[in-house]
Amino acid sequence: MYPLIKKFYQKFYYVLLKRHYFALTSSLRILPNFIIIGTVRSGTTSLYYNMCEHPCIIPAAYDEIGFFDSNYHLGLSWYKSMFTTRSKKNQIQSKNKFCITGEDTPFYIWNPLAAKRIQKLLPNVKIISQLRNPIDRAYSNYHLGVKYGHEKLSFEQAIDLELKNLEKETSDNYRIETFSRPRSYISKGLYARQLQIWFDLFPKENILITSNEEMAFSPQHFMNKIFDFLNIPKYDIKNPQKRKSENYPKIKSETRLFLSKFFKPHNEKLYSLIGKKFDWD
Repeated sequence: MYPLIKKFYQKFYYVLLKRHYFALTSSLRILPNFIIIGTVRSGTTSLYYNMCEHPCIIPAAYDEIGFFDSNYHLGLSWYKSMFTTRSKKNQIQSKNKFCITGEDTPFYIWNPLAAKRIQKLLPNVKIISQLRNPIDRAYSNYHLGVKYGHEKLSFEQAIDLELKNLEKETSDNYRIETFSRPRSYISKGLYARQLQIWFDLFPKENILITSNEEMAFSPQHFMNKIFDFLNIPKYDIKNPQKRKSENYPKIKSETRLFLSKFFKPHNEKLYSLIGKKFDWD
C-alpha cells in the first residue's frame, strides 16, 4: 500500500498545494502545440528560451516538466496547469494572429512509453529534437557527472566500462536503461535507435531534427527555421540564449579519434533515418 499512499500524497501536494489555482482552472487551459523531446547536454534549454522570446509563443510555467515520464501519475490537471488559458491564447492570437505554447523535456527522447503517451494525448503535436555531435555531448555529460560528484573515473575509463556493457546488448533488444542509467555517455549519442520510436508513431512532417551546432553557427537563421516549422511568422531573437554551458578541459585527441570511428556507423543510420546530415567528425 505504501506506493499508493506515496502517489496520493504526491498528487495532493504537487497538484493542490503547489499548483492550486492553476490546477483548479485546468479545464480552462490549453495543451502544448510542440514538445522538445531531447537530447540532454545539447542546448535544448537555450533553444526553448530562444523560442519563447517569440511574441506568438507563450512559455510553460517552467522547463523540463517531465509529465509523460516521471510525473505522469500527477494527472492531466497538473500538466495542463503548466500552460496558459484559452482566453490568454485568444487575446494574443487576436493581437498577433498566431499563438502557441509548448514544453521541453530532454529525457523523453529515449522513452517509448512517454512517446506513446504523447501520441495518444497529442497526436498532432510538433516534435522537435535538438542533437549534438555525440562525442561532444558525451564529454559534456561526463563533466556534468564530475561536477556533481557522481563520476570518479576518467572519461576514458568511464566510456571503456560503458562500451563493455553495450557489447552485451543488441539493437533488437531496446532497453530504456541503456539510455537512462547514470553512466550512459555513449548510449545517449546513439540517436537513430532513440528517434526511431518517434518516427514510428508520428508523421514525418511533424518531426524536426536540429543540431546544437546549427544553432551556434547562425542563431537567427536557425530560429526562423524553427518558427517556420511551427507555422508562425519569422522573428528576430534579441538575446540568443546560451544556458547551462560549462567550461572543462579539451578532450584528448586520441579519444576523439577513437569515438569518431565508433560513432561513424551510428551517425550514418541517423542520417538515413532523418534524411539529412550534420557536420560531425
